[in-house]
Amino acid sequence: MKRAGLAVAALALIAAACSEKQPAASGVGTEAEAKFFWDEPGVDHPSLIPLDEIVSGGPPPDGIPPIDEPKFISPAEAIWLDRQEPVMVVEIGEDARAYPLQILLWHEIVNDTVGGRPVLVTYCPLCNSAIVFDRTVRGNVTTFGTSGRLYNSDLVMYDRATKSLWPQILGKAVVGPMIRTELEVIPSATTAFSDFRAAHPDGKVLSRDTGFDRDYGTTPYERYDSTADPFLFRGEVDTKLPAIARVVGVRTADGPKSYSVEALRRLGAAAAVNDRVGATELVVFFKRGTRSTLDGSLVAKSKDVGSSGVFSRRLGSRVFTFEADGDRFTDSETGSEWNIFGRAVAGPLLGRQLDMIDKVDTFWFAWAVFVPDAPLWTG
Repeated sequence: MKRAGLAVAALALIAAACSEKQPAASGVGTEAEAKFFWDEPGVDHPSLIPLDEIVSGGPPPDGIPPIDEPKFISPAEAIWLDRQEPVMVVEIGEDARAYPLQILLWHEIVNDTVGGRPVLVTYCPLCNSAIVFDRTVRGNVTTFGTSGRLYNSDLVMYDRATKSLWPQILGKAVVGPMIRTELEVIPSATTAFSDFRAAHPDGKVLSRDTGFDRDYGTTPYERYDSTADPFLFRGEVDTKLPAIARVVGVRTADGPKSYSVEALRRLGAAAAVNDRVGATELVVFFKRGTRSTLDGSLVAKSKDVGSSGVFSRRLGSRVFTFEADGDRFTDSETGSEWNIFGRAVAGPLLGRQLDMIDKVDTFWFAWAVFVPDAPLWTG
């Protein structure tokens, strides 16, 4: 089987699983009610991108079912999670939550409320992109579903209020009543479960009790992150890196930049890259010890791809310089120790928190096509 065929098989497997009788997610209507204006043949709708570039990925709308009523357990209760398995971490105020990618593989969207704020937690396996948004659109709270479409291999979401289409990495409605509206990104991190558990022992972990029967812990995308041919990607692959090379894509008020994960790995078990984008002083933290969701058949046994965090180096009136120290990070100015979440865990600055900068861990082909002018750091 060709590498691209793996993704076809994966989506077929998900579509078959989702065709079984399952409890309906709230907000999902009947098949008759699920007719979308962008399915109307021969109708020309205003759009920001050519509509023929939004292609079917296989499953129908909400065929990959979002989780609309998420349930949570404590980190101590999540005994089915390996310590190195990847989790998306969202922290708003005192509310810290982890969303295991072994669950998001099968759902791609969680409509939730964290710290009183309506959030949209998203993961696209084909682009390996995990992004969190505020799901308040033009002042109104809505929920989102999976359209069954892809744009540049990326998850295309729809809002249930207007059925406008939103490519995930763009975070912008490209067709429909909400056209040109942008979602607000909420900074998040994808780290090993052990890092979340250590930082937030009283936090919450998304439960496997989703209302759907899925083979959580396995991946239908086995070996996808070693493909040379991303599924249904029709664009030109920027040859600076292989298509499926992992990058940390950063977006600041002064412009974007990307960092090669392979170059970060070459620096050792952990790395701290002090950098500047325009006037933005930032640091990229990287550490090994987080597994891929797109490698072995079992997520817990997959290869180590590491995790990252990107933060402002400014704290108050000072700009700090960081270096890796074991699996933590220290600043040269005070010798304080910092974790992957940008929080000081020891030293004079104990308890202080660096401001997170918007970033996404993704594949190079996706970042390069959506953010084509971003400079690339390779060490």
